[in-house]
Amino acid sequence: MKSGLRTLFLGVLIFFASKSFAQMNEELPLREIPKAPEKFTASTVVCRMIEGVGFRYYWATEGLRSEDLDYRPSAEARTSRETLDHIYGLSQTILSAARNIPNNYDDGEGYEFSELRERTLSNFKEASMIFRNDPEADLNAHNAIFQRDDKTTEYPFWNMINGPIEDAAWHVGQIVSFRRSSGNPFDSKASLFSGKLRK
Repeated sequence: MKSGLRTLFLGVLIFFASKSFAQMNEELPLREIPKAPEKFTASTVVCRMIEGVGFRYYWATEGLRSEDLDYRPSAEARTSRETLDHIYGLSQTILSAARNIPNNYDDGEGYEFSELRERTLSNFKEASMIFRNDPEADLNAHNAIFQRDDKTTEYPFWNMINGPIEDAAWHVGQIVSFRRSSGNPFDSKASLFSGKLRK
């Protein structure tokens, strides 16, 4: 009887350990840019822009160390971690517009870096998929909506392009520059042109 219980206990332990290990090793979104949509539309171009930002973010943040996260180029500048918190907020703004719901801004400060990274990449992935799955979407139906108390302000999707999407790309570039300065350059095998990792 004791032997049977021990075997059962070990089996359950191995099952949960292997499941946990598999989850830890699941690939995060946008390690590569997915295959291009079949045709050019406003929606598929926006999809590709967000995927491009997500791909850059993936490789800009891959392998960051604590000293990289703490790096700041000057006393007045944000640290890399503070910049990543800001990018997370931008990813939420982009996703909210894709869903056409009021922006639910969260500064990301309470998350461990690994969780912040996963959440940011998931936001980029979900937003891009909304546009990929509806290639004929009317971008007039995807406004940037901000609510403060009883006041709601809406901006057309044009503002999303020159605002949060381009801003996210801008700040991802800062992370690449900062990590180079802190002695940990990003993987040069990540081809920004092809959206894949060179072999």
